[in-house]
Amino acid sequence: MEHVHAFTDDCLGELDAVAVARRIASGEISPADAARAALARIDAVEPQLSAVAIDDRERGLARAEADAFTGAFAGVPTLAKNNIDVAGIPTLHGSAAVANVPARENDPTARELIGAGFNILGASTLPAFGLTATTEFVDRPPTRNPWNTDYSCGASSGGAAALVAAGALPIAHANDGGGSIRIPAASCGLVGLKPTRGRVAQSTEMKGLPIDLISNGVVSRSVRDTAYYFADLERQGSASSLPPIGLVEGPSKRRLRIALINSTVTGRLLDDDTDRELTATVELLESLGHRVTTIPIPVDRSYIKQFTDYWALLAFGLDRFGGMTIGKGFDRTRLDAFTKGLSQSFTRHFYRVPGSILGLKRADARFRKTFDDFDVVLSPTLAHQVPEIGFLAPDGDFDEVLARLVDYVAFTPANNTTGTPAVTLPLGQSVNGLPLGMHFSADLGGERTLLELSYELEAARPFARIQD
Repeated sequence: MEHVHAFTDDCLGELDAVAVARRIASGEISPADAARAALARIDAVEPQLSAVAIDDRERGLARAEADAFTGAFAGVPTLAKNNIDVAGIPTLHGSAAVANVPARENDPTARELIGAGFNILGASTLPAFGLTATTEFVDRPPTRNPWNTDYSCGASSGGAAALVAAGALPIAHANDGGGSIRIPAASCGLVGLKPTRGRVAQSTEMKGLPIDLISNGVVSRSVRDTAYYFADLERQGSASSLPPIGLVEGPSKRRLRIALINSTVTGRLLDDDTDRELTATVELLESLGHRVTTIPIPVDRSYIKQFTDYWALLAFGLDRFGGMTIGKGFDRTRLDAFTKGLSQSFTRHFYRVPGSILGLKRADARFRKTFDDFDVVLSPTLAHQVPEIGFLAPDGDFDEVLARLVDYVAFTPANNTTGTPAVTLPLGQSVNGLPLGMHFSADLGGERTLLELSYELEAARPFARIQD
């Protein structure tokens, strides 16, 4: 076991991304200073974490020297998750099946990141096609959790979360198709907000599909960084006709009606650590004047099968049509066992998919009806504490790994099918010192409410620091 971090007395210090941007804007440091410091930090932790998919430091340093950045995060170093196209960087999706060919141009999400002023120094790791909840592989070392390298960092934005938690980067791009911002953020002690569907540029992977699951965002160590990121996207004009979030800079005086969900859709009991930290969060909320009421989980057990059927459809599309969707050079013979297993599950149950899609849409209506009576829904982010490396390994028995995943990721997928926003906050810890996330959901367009509440909770219970 190793406890790994890169915080040191350099120009990045212990600053969040907003503070780094302000130092750059004031001339106290330059973008090149920030880039060199970030790269030195990455080099310090990468041998233990294996969180970098593609190193693009030469072009990143050249951009930093040119210093032509604009936006709220002008000159702040970061990495993009390696499933969006960043010009000049191969988009490998975490899979050996994808050809190592540099992207020709920036996709819409990369343009949003660049528009916010970020200096992209490379790409972070994800498991094959982001289809699982741990950043482990069949052909290379896993990405490890900096709080304890024997444990998973979550997924699919695992590399991003590991690097930000370790202090190598102040903030990093992430995206979420079933919890892939929130799961690694919870596992690594970070803030992770999945925005409302339509709030940011649509993922190219979801175009034309019946349910758009994926939203892009960031993982960060402070609520402020996440709030400023989404405010900057609105400045760029990326948001749709949703109610504007605006720049949220602190809590609201409004007291909220909060629904508590403390049971899982699988029927599995929460583990002792998660149950204890959830109870402590309820007590904190009530001490702040919010009203918390326990409710039954608003989706039924059929949701598991329906979401799994749709998930399997996505894997089948990669397996059979990857050459068209991913690009030339795709080699399906090099797909990992888990992706193949999901694809085969679709083949066995393809006849169920139309009904499952309809069922998901009906479940969405039931879930959203909760917001007729409540402002926010609280649950744990995950059903049990962070698992050790190997527990969810993609080369394990498929049926066993799938069952473990369904049990573990019991709370996050509903926000992807409904399109509703949700944030995980690092409000708890397990007895072995690993972070435990608490999960807050709002109705469509409700990011401002979530950010205001997040500021209040961050102030009331400051987030644990890996460097302590």
